[in-house]
Amino acid sequence: MSRARVLLATAVAAKTAGIAYSVWEAHQYRLRRVTVPVLDAGAEPLRVLHLSDLHLTPSQKGKSAWVRRLAALEPDFVVNTGDNLAHPDAVPAAIAALDPLLNFPGVFVMGSNDYYGPVWKNPARYLLPDSGGRVFGAPLPWRDLQAAFVSRGWADLNNRSADLKVRQQRIDAVGTDDAHLDLDRYADVPHRDPEAGVLRIGVTHAPYLRVVDAMASDGTDLIFAGHTHGGQLCIPGFGALVTNCDLPASQAKGLHERGGAWLHVSAGLGTSPTAPIRFACPPEATLLTLVPRF
Repeated sequence: MSRARVLLATAVAAKTAGIAYSVWEAHQYRLRRVTVPVLDAGAEPLRVLHLSDLHLTPSQKGKSAWVRRLAALEPDFVVNTGDNLAHPDAVPAAIAALDPLLNFPGVFVMGSNDYYGPVWKNPARYLLPDSGGRVFGAPLPWRDLQAAFVSRGWADLNNRSADLKVRQQRIDAVGTDDAHLDLDRYADVPHRDPEAGVLRIGVTHAPYLRVVDAMASDGTDLIFAGHTHGGQLCIPGFGALVTNCDLPASQAKGLHERGGAWLHVSAGLGTSPTAPIRFACPPEATLLTLVPRF
């Protein structure tokens, strides 16, 4: 075999192996644990489970079973930052997966993929500046999902606020609808001035800076977001190349300080069915333990 053919065969084999690994990694669900010093002195710790970007289809039994088992963590509070659906018939699957977690107090917002089904897109688009153009699939039954969450007691924070009490901790929660679809109306959401002893949280799907920075400047203590998939295809030792919004790639996942607030971005548990791969960025949920400030 000629040298050229050997090099070509090697390149094809490496590409095939890389794709196979990326498909495998997309099913390697893991739980990340983070401690956040955000409560007042003397407050009891709170355990918050952050879920995002399940992108469920009815056939994803393994992912659903893994999510159900998270109830064994017995979190004090659940935050769901959207993109639960990826199929017109996925609402029953999403409710079945989340059913035991709906027994705990929680809040939620919607993401673009709760509203519209997946469509094939050129992956190279994600490496280019966002032009603002959007390609929509078929509308999804998001209202059924919304109604199911609300009926089980989760607070809807889509351009809304809620005053909650979890154990002995008062929580002032404010959220927006999906900023990726320009549905966010943070300025119109009623929210109170900071009060002593009250934890202020912000919840949004896509962490666009206009939302995150506005929440931080209003004195929000902890902001939850998803959408980025942690970059989805990352470079080992370097991290994410893109966030699919204007958040810096260095903050594509995990806990970061921003404008005096803590920002937690979940890398999420799924992918679009049209791009079912991850590389150096396994799917995740996060258990955050909130403790008093140092």
